[in-house]
Amino acid sequence: MLKADLAGVGVIGTGRAGLVHCKNFAENVPGARLISVCDADTGKAEQAARQFGVTAYNRTSDFLSDPALDAVVVATPTFTHAEVVQEAAAAGKAILCEKPLAVTEAEAESMAEAVEKNRVVFLMGFMRRFDQNFIRAREIIQRGDIGEPLMIKSTGKGPGLPPSWNLDISKSNGMLAEVNSHDFDSVRFLTGQDFRWVFAAARNNKCPQYAENYPDFYDTAIVTFGLSGKVMGSIDGACPADYGYDARVEVQGTDGVMFIGSIARKGIVIGSKEAGVVEEIVDSWRSLFKDAYLAEDRALIDCLIGGKEPPSRLEDGWKALQAVLASNRSIKNGVVEYL
Repeated sequence: MLKADLAGVGVIGTGRAGLVHCKNFAENVPGARLISVCDADTGKAEQAARQFGVTAYNRTSDFLSDPALDAVVVATPTFTHAEVVQEAAAAGKAILCEKPLAVTEAEAESMAEAVEKNRVVFLMGFMRRFDQNFIRAREIIQRGDIGEPLMIKSTGKGPGLPPSWNLDISKSNGMLAEVNSHDFDSVRFLTGQDFRWVFAAARNNKCPQYAENYPDFYDTAIVTFGLSGKVMGSIDGACPADYGYDARVEVQGTDGVMFIGSIARKGIVIGSKEAGVVEEIVDSWRSLFKDAYLAEDRALIDCLIGGKEPPSRLEDGWKALQAVLASNRSIKNGVVEYL
């Protein structure tokens, strides 16, 4: 039962993704209002609080004890997700957790137990499930317009490196988790099938400065896989990819093929005699998936107030985590890993 006409929402973690959610809840989510932010870095918390006119916290316990808080967005580093989600669930808050879900399966299990025990809403932060292109593509596949899916290829690349803690694979599970979790989930979302085996390879091609301190770090990876049905496919990732942000999927079916996404910025084509026809490249996930993030945040409130079923669940985050962990084992051992 809500304590006010509007659901009080707080965001914990005020990095890039956290600030996207802050802006959405502060300006454009019906039925909700941003009331607080929390970050272990007091300066960052206070800066975000000033920007959005809300209360700042630097301790999770104080943040969660606010009786006006109904829902939280968890946008902290991956290795903290399990603890934060368990605390939020125990406090009875609805939760939107950014990807990746967790670092280990034991953490994922503890999160699932806390969510179930406390019967709180949990929405997994896979924004592609809220993107109209991906939603439409799934409908087209399910309708049979390209026949039975046979092969799927998903590309996920970013122009800049994630935060420095991500360099340590033991804290982040590496680029395949931080960047390509979306690709692993998209494969399941579009095909309705689960991963059965993966074979992966990865290299540190562009960041030799990290090789000594982080020998397992990689910035380029490719994963081939087989799913529970007939579908086989691949996921390729790179970060940094200097040319821009790149999120594209190709689905080949028995009767046709589908392409989702483009590296070109929507609606902008430049023509000149000297350069010819040129399209600008997508610069950031924040611009490409702006509407999807907003739809995701609105879905959290729809679930909390309207009792709707979450379009992305903790189980989806867990399934993506399993595929990432298997891929990292394959990179390390040079063999096919079965799930």
